[in-house]
Amino acid sequence: MTSDFLKHLRDTLGDDIVETDAGNIAPWLTDWRGVYKGNAQALVRPRNTEQVAACLRLCNEYRVPVVPRGGNTGLCGGATPDASPANVILALDRMNQIRSIDTVANTMVADGGCILGVLRRTANETDRLLPLSLAAEDSSQIGGNLATNAGGVNVLRYGMARELVLGIEAVLPNGEIYNGLQTLRKDNTGYDLKQLFIGSEGTLGIITGVALRLQAPSRVRAVVLAAVDSPHQALQLLRLVFGACGPRLQAFEFFTDQCLDLVLSQVEGLHAPFSDRHPAYVLIELADTANEEALQALLEEVIGQALEQELCLDAVLSTTLAQLQSLWRLREEISEAQKADGPHLKHDISLPIERIPDFMQSAEARLRTAADDARLFIFGHFGDGNLHYNVSRPLGADRAWAHEWEERIADLVFDEVARYGGSISAEHGIGQLKRSAFHRHKDPMQIRMMQDIKRLFDPNGIMNPGKLL
Repeated sequence: MTSDFLKHLRDTLGDDIVETDAGNIAPWLTDWRGVYKGNAQALVRPRNTEQVAACLRLCNEYRVPVVPRGGNTGLCGGATPDASPANVILALDRMNQIRSIDTVANTMVADGGCILGVLRRTANETDRLLPLSLAAEDSSQIGGNLATNAGGVNVLRYGMARELVLGIEAVLPNGEIYNGLQTLRKDNTGYDLKQLFIGSEGTLGIITGVALRLQAPSRVRAVVLAAVDSPHQALQLLRLVFGACGPRLQAFEFFTDQCLDLVLSQVEGLHAPFSDRHPAYVLIELADTANEEALQALLEEVIGQALEQELCLDAVLSTTLAQLQSLWRLREEISEAQKADGPHLKHDISLPIERIPDFMQSAEARLRTAADDARLFIFGHFGDGNLHYNVSRPLGADRAWAHEWEERIADLVFDEVARYGGSISAEHGIGQLKRSAFHRHKDPMQIRMMQDIKRLFDPNGIMNPGKLL
């Protein structure tokens, strides 16, 4: 049956689209972190939506599982196949064309395999802004960004990925093409079907095209790195900055001194921003369409007030583009530094913002009771309530520590998240990593509704098995 399927697949799509050599497939079987590894009988790299549809049509007919693959930047194993040798990996890297840009309606239509960074730069060339911005934007694909409802550093001002989407094109598991690429801002004609695909992690179909909202470009930016003595002080600083800067506040990022120490030890070319070290830091960015001097003056005034009111310990403002980028790197290189340091237990969580300080205090107390010498690396998008609460092995411990402690620490962290009214996944999705926690903490009725939707779209269960549901 398998050989018959592969013959039909090759006959339909061609040998340049279908790869079956094990050596050539091998690099596509592992996630970015090297945590998950699976199997596949074929790698399919279509060039257009019709070829995606033909592939899914055959896979559905033969009941062959399909694993959608984007830029492989996910952190939960959502784009990595499971152990089944029957899997087909469907990669969209060849579908990378920008279909249209409209600078009157401020929209962009692009293939699902387009690299996010390319889309952002292309928008910039037309004097427009695509606000979605991630540390991995030069590798991640827009279809995968939508499939996981990516967040990033600009959520505070522009919202999650789903808030930037006007329409999508997607291929259903049976090969039908859902053509919803409208660029209308207003379309109040029933269910908003595109939202079912956004955040579905490839379990309902494959996003092959996207219609995105563009914004006026932020021609000027001003950044300050403020040292704080605690997350409580960071919260008070957020209140002050938001009240004074309003819609100009584009990012409010938080990271502990442990994160800074890791970045400085693992990443070349970066330097300590202050002569003294402090418990934690907040990176604040303001952005506007014009008048750099006024924006810089506003930020200087606000930080001056913060220092006077003892809402921060020290601060350094960017005065050049190079300094601005250097300050941002201290925050953006944390994930790469963690990868170099070794396996980290990653917990992408969200909380009511005002409860973040209390959560951090109580979660650490519980963690120290269980694993007193574990290392904590906490950073994230404080301004929108998203923390990356990461735990690593004690200094000198074997790398196997992470595997031995993974479940216990995840249960501990997620129990605290639930106690504070938060979510176990803020922006990374569920994938393989959080399936058991998802079923433990998600409302059973909501899971049942998701399962009903899954059965409606994918009755044969071929789409991204072992993920989410």
